Amino acid sequence: MLAQTNTLKPPIGLRLPLWQPPPYPAPRTLQGRYVRLEPLDVDKHAQGLFDALTSDASGLGWTYLPYGPFESFPDYLDWLRSVGSKRDPLFFTLFASGSNQPSGVASYLRIDPANGSIEVGHIHYGPSLQRSVAATEAMVLMMQHAFQLGYRRYEWKCNALNHPSRTAAQRLGFSFEGLFRQAAVVKGHNRDTAWFSVIDSDWPHLEEIFQRWLALDNFDENGRQKMALSTLTRPVLQNTVTELLSA
Repeated sequence: MLAQTNTLKPPIGLRLPLWQPPPYPAPRTLQGRYVRLEPLDVDKHAQGLFDALTSDASGLGWTYLPYGPFESFPDYLDWLRSVGSKRDPLFFTLFASGSNQPSGVASYLRIDPANGSIEVGHIHYGPSLQRSVAATEAMVLMMQHAFQLGYRRYEWKCNALNHPSRTAAQRLGFSFEGLFRQAAVVKGHNRDTAWFSVIDSDWPHLEEIFQRWLALDNFDENGRQKMALSTLTRPVLQNTVTELLSA
C-alpha cells in the first residue's frame, strides 16, 4: 500500500474514500463440506463441548488459554454462560458434518468495525477434530465470512511459546507481524504475544488456495492430503516466524 503526503509533505496513509465500516458479524451457521459452525447455544451445546474437550486426557488444549481446565461440568457451564451471550467474543460450536455431537469451539473477538479489524481466537478442538480437514475448513469458513462482511484485517494472536498455534497461523496464510513482549500475565505467568494477520488484499489469492486444497481430488482414498496447505500458502506470507526467544 503506497503512502501519500498531506499539504505539509509528511507521508500519510493511502486515502480510503470508499471505506465503509462493516457490520458486526451476526450469529449465523457457517456450513462447509466437512464441518458446520453453529452460533454457541449454551443450553444445547455445553455438555457435548465439555465431553469433547475433556476427552483429551492430556489436557494440553488448556495450556495457553487464559481459563480452564475446569474440574467439573458445572464449573465449565458457569464459564460458558459468562461468555455465551456476548456480542464480542462471538462463539461458534463446531460439528463434523453429519454429526450433532459438538467437537470444538472458536470465536470472533476484538471486533472493530470502525477500523475493519477482527480477530479469530478461543480455538479449542476436541481430539476428534484435531489435525483434521474439518478443523482447517472451520478456520477457512470464518475467515471467508469476515472478508465477505467487509473486514479489511483478520488477526491471529497467540502466546509466543505456543509453537502449534504459530505453525497453524502460518499454514493458514497469516503473515507474522511481530512480538509484543510482556503483553499479559496469564495464569500467573508472563505472556509474550505473537501477532499474525491476513489482510483483504491477501484474501483473493488465499481463497483460491483454500478451494484448491479442500477439493476432493486433493485427498486420497484414505483422506490423506496430496498437496500440503503450508506449501500452497508459503508464497503468500509477507513475513514468517524465524526466531522467537523463549522466556
